[in-house]
Amino acid sequence: MDFSVKRLASDAGTFLSRAVQFAEEKLGQAEKTELDVRLDNLLTKADTRRRWTERLIKQTEVVLQPNPGLRMEGLLYEMLEREAPRHTSNHEQLGECMIDAGHELGPGTAYGKVLIKCGEMEKQIGGTQRKLIQGVTVGFLTPLRNFIEWDSKTVLKEGRLLENRRLDLDAAKTRLKRAQIADAHHAVVYPSLHPVSISCSGSEHAQFDGRARSLLRQKSPDSSAPPSPPSL
Repeated sequence: MDFSVKRLASDAGTFLSRAVQFAEEKLGQAEKTELDVRLDNLLTKADTRRRWTERLIKQTEVVLQPNPGLRMEGLLYEMLEREAPRHTSNHEQLGECMIDAGHELGPGTAYGKVLIKCGEMEKQIGGTQRKLIQGVTVGFLTPLRNFIEWDSKTVLKEGRLLENRRLDLDAAKTRLKRAQIADAHHAVVYPSLHPVSISCSGSEHAQFDGRARSLLRQKSPDSSAPPSPPSL
């Protein structure tokens, strides 16, 4: 439980840090590490291909199935991984209607004979259209959907991961820069609290060392003098 709470707090802090860094970059208050030009171009091309592929899929589905209700039904069955029920196409319905009318009016009459013949042709057109839809779905739409479902998502995931790492890096650089500025300001305001390094030459260092030794000899008792007798 403690581990999950700590991890949740860490994730929240990371998210807040990234959000602050992103907002400051947009406002011009923080520096942004630019990506390599070739990598940036690849990410742009991948996003462009994804958008146009989605539009191509949508427009192709509209051409193959103009009825939006049937399109939504097919999408629902696809999400449920079930086979969609077979619907009779408009050409097939028209063909069946013509054939029924021809039989009702009489196959021996000229009108009925023509209706039956036209109805059979309409049914063939409907069957050909169904084969066209199946072929386009398998050979054209399925590869495009696989690209959107797998390749495009992988590229987007890696792009988001790279952007998060960049935000973390820039946030750390921003905190370091602000800490250095704060230390410099503190050193100017309170110079006595900060040690000052003094550089000197070799001769000056020797003179200083000699003076220090002479002062120590003056303050220390003479080691050659005999010890005083103890007091009674």
